[in-house]
Amino acid sequence: MDKVNGVVIIDKPKGVTSHDVVGMIRKRFNTRRVGHTGTLDPLATGVLPVCIGSATKAAGMLTAADKRYTAVLMLGKRTDTLDICGRVLEENKVGISDGQARECIAGFIGEQEQLPPMYSAIKQNGRKLYELAREGVEVEREKRRVNIYSIEITGLKLPYITIDVRCSKGTYIRSLCDDIGTRLGCGAVMTELRRTETAGFGIDEAYTPDALDALEDINAAVRPTDGLFSHLPAIYLNEKQERSIVNGVRMTWRGGDEGRQYRLYGADGRFLCVSEIKDTRLVLVKSFWN
Repeated sequence: MDKVNGVVIIDKPKGVTSHDVVGMIRKRFNTRRVGHTGTLDPLATGVLPVCIGSATKAAGMLTAADKRYTAVLMLGKRTDTLDICGRVLEENKVGISDGQARECIAGFIGEQEQLPPMYSAIKQNGRKLYELAREGVEVEREKRRVNIYSIEITGLKLPYITIDVRCSKGTYIRSLCDDIGTRLGCGAVMTELRRTETAGFGIDEAYTPDALDALEDINAAVRPTDGLFSHLPAIYLNEKQERSIVNGVRMTWRGGDEGRQYRLYGADGRFLCVSEIKDTRLVLVKSFWN
């Protein structure tokens, strides 16, 4: 198989890990250079961009992207994992109205501090929190500043509430559901989660594993690496400028905004790198030329 560089947008099925998806892509494309752009729990489904070849350089950069989810929460229960899969800690009667639920959820829109769950991949003192949690150890965690841009209630049949959430990086929807339950005084757990957008890619662009296997040419599913940075403005260089950038020169560029990142293209239209303007110079953030 020819050398592959680019991104495949997978609709991750329920019950498999993001690492499982990476393994699947390695086999399908017969390559070891594969990485995903942000973990989805086994319970979750939806958009998982998977980078192949030189595009793996971008994987760590995309965890900072805003995201969109559809989630279902169930009031009246709390678990140690904050979702339906965990050990039940308490069960309560749900004595609230639809209006109270709507008013409460609307109050979570905006910037706020959120406590990451113990069952998460965040590392503390070199160990992942979920590893400690499985050993029965709970440690203090620092709250993180997150931004909930919008929450739309798309289904309300108590004790179940379906929400559509647009949020910043680092937001845990399980924690959001738990916080909603705490504020309502009855507890809540997340029962379903589907990521519908991340890094500029939507669920309508994603392939299920079966759909990927059904393609006559699997390479047709590979998107160009620069698509990961479609939200950044582009700069097109001439041949002399391209040589300077490739040779590591911090070239003066007065046509952009200080502190902003840009996609850089060579004279032949080839995607070269992502650079940032600092002190009127183009400073390399990540190169993608071969």
